[in-house]
Amino acid sequence: MIKLEKGKWNQTPFGDVVSCIEQHDKNPLQNGLSKFVGLENIDGENLKIVGFGNLENGTTFSKTFKCSDVLFGKRRAYLRKVAVADFDGICSGDILVFRAREDRLLPALLPFYTSSDSFINHAINTSAGSLSPRTKWRDLATYEIPLPPLAEQQRLVELFQSIEQSIGQAQQQEGNLRRLAKQLINGFVSDKPAFGNLLKGKTLSKVRYCEVVNKLTRKIDPVSYGIERIVAGEHLASEDFKIREWGTVGKDILGPAFHMLFQPGDILYGSRRTYLKKVAVADFEGVCANTTYVIRANKDFLLQTLLKHIMLTEKFTQYSIGVSKGSTNPYINWKDLDNFTIEIPDLDTQREIANVLDEIIAVAEQFRAQTHLLKILKQKLLNDLLG
Repeated sequence: MIKLEKGKWNQTPFGDVVSCIEQHDKNPLQNGLSKFVGLENIDGENLKIVGFGNLENGTTFSKTFKCSDVLFGKRRAYLRKVAVADFDGICSGDILVFRAREDRLLPALLPFYTSSDSFINHAINTSAGSLSPRTKWRDLATYEIPLPPLAEQQRLVELFQSIEQSIGQAQQQEGNLRRLAKQLINGFVSDKPAFGNLLKGKTLSKVRYCEVVNKLTRKIDPVSYGIERIVAGEHLASEDFKIREWGTVGKDILGPAFHMLFQPGDILYGSRRTYLKKVAVADFEGVCANTTYVIRANKDFLLQTLLKHIMLTEKFTQYSIGVSKGSTNPYINWKDLDNFTIEIPDLDTQREIANVLDEIIAVAEQFRAQTHLLKILKQKLLNDLLG
């Protein structure tokens, strides 16, 4: 347990220990820079830059940053866009570049200060503008932080970095498991179906999608039916079977298209931009729009538990993309999927395959839950110690 004497820490204006860098480079390529970062390259609650642009392709940005600087999104501060640069580059003017004054603040501790709820709330409260509110450096510079001695700062750095490392490890394990499940099901739904030893010696039947899958069209009035939850396209996440968000009848806007009933166990499939792979399994009753297909497998030929995995495969996705219509917002009609073909074994073998895949996903969900708990712990400590 680390020992800290917070009562002896000095309340210090942020601007006394941090510099906001406003250096610009009109010829970054000539000066050895190759990457640029926009707000879209920074995720909320993730201290790593998640992408970048290539300066050879051009940009209007000119603000420079250096490796280890903290990049803070000043536009819509509630999005909590904070990242530590791991390369030198150019960034958007909507990003503030923070650099710690090392004689008073350890650079490695700076991103944790800017991630605390109190700092974010100060940035939100000092933002101006209605559609795209922005905070300013002069307002952030006056924010007071509890500043410990450098020795205690080092202990805090070690604490928060250990939590970050644990979060990264849990996320990596979750990703590894989901990739394994994807690799296995892609092998099953291929020109030469394979799934370890489970298909050896098995007779496979080639079937069309329309022969083994049904679309359910149960139109209801959600208010009179007593439905509470609405699921729109934005509530379905890519490559995630679980519905984690929804709207509420009577509270959120209920468009005329939201009259399709779904029930626990039904598969919901986003028919627009099918490359997003929006396939979810309902674990509650609700309504969705008619552009979200409610699907059930014909249980005499295909298990519902296996169908959901099949619909996330590359083969199915590429087929759906190929039969989609429209350019800016491509969509498929239900009949467009009729001729997708797959080779399937007997129901008992299907059950074994689905069980393997479901067990992998269940363990991945455990790592996801672990990541969530670690993030809650980190935020609580940030608020208690640095807020």
